[in-house]
Amino acid sequence: MPVRLPFRPRRDAYPADLWTKCPGCAEMLFNKQLDKSLRVCPHCGHHFRIPARTRVAQLIDSGSFAERDGNLQPVDSLAFVDLKAYPDRLLAAQLSTGLRDAAIWGPGTMGGRPVALCVMDFFFIGGSMGPVVGEKITRAGEYALAERVPLIIVSASGGARMQEGTYSLMQLVKTMGIVERVKAARIPYISVMTDPTTGGVFASFAVAGDVNLAEPNALIRFAGDRVSAGTIGEELPVVPRAEFWLSHGFVDRVVPRAQLRDEIIAILSMLIPPSVGGQAESAAPPLARGRSILSAITGALGADNSGESRAVEAGQSRGENSNG
Repeated sequence: MPVRLPFRPRRDAYPADLWTKCPGCAEMLFNKQLDKSLRVCPHCGHHFRIPARTRVAQLIDSGSFAERDGNLQPVDSLAFVDLKAYPDRLLAAQLSTGLRDAAIWGPGTMGGRPVALCVMDFFFIGGSMGPVVGEKITRAGEYALAERVPLIIVSASGGARMQEGTYSLMQLVKTMGIVERVKAARIPYISVMTDPTTGGVFASFAVAGDVNLAEPNALIRFAGDRVSAGTIGEELPVVPRAEFWLSHGFVDRVVPRAQLRDEIIAILSMLIPPSVGGQAESAAPPLARGRSILSAITGALGADNSGESRAVEAGQSRGENSNG
């Protein structure tokens, strides 16, 4: 007669709603403890991806964020169908995330300083950028211009959204346009790159900040290994993550998530002039300014052209004097 032991056999599976397996060290993490550590593994420091609203709550002063344009949502103008119809894919993403599209933006304060904050959500179709995401980034930049407050964008994206075709690619120009206007107005722009920041988002506004920050080990790149190898004719020696870009100057600092809010507040205190009589001196420009690649090129070309025109005018003047 078989003997029955008075206890249950050990389970090999853990309930997904209670435990999460860390992809970095393979430790099983209790979800409530993981939330307390800001979704960062206490054993290996792996930074889990987090939703946009959670990111806002971690960065912004409590109760100060007011979301704008939350009702904007994309349309299926191309009638695009891949594994499923685009409207069905949108509906599934909206139900799972509670968002209308892959970004939210609004004014708020950080350390008491007013800012315009835009945060992307990777859980909405891979954080892909379509016309709605591009419009929200643009409106955040326009608000920063109108109110003369710093612009902060937190990127988490797989790139342009293929389901909206060329409309998505046009957002690269649109977002860079507003970033250049913010820079020209001498308003600070801080870019925060999280895992992942790739494709058209990397190729446009994500690396154009006055200060570029990144979370540890965040995947930051334009294209995958196959496309990169086909372009340059050789395999990449390493996977381009945040630390790689830090060593090559594209990222200014790699900041752990628990320190990110304090780091941004400290940067804002250096970029924004001190207040005079309780109010910021609007006429004074920020103390520290960076120049984007486009601004630098434009300035260099303008200097060359002005130098050439001055040389031509001087030559003509000397010729007229000699003839006279």
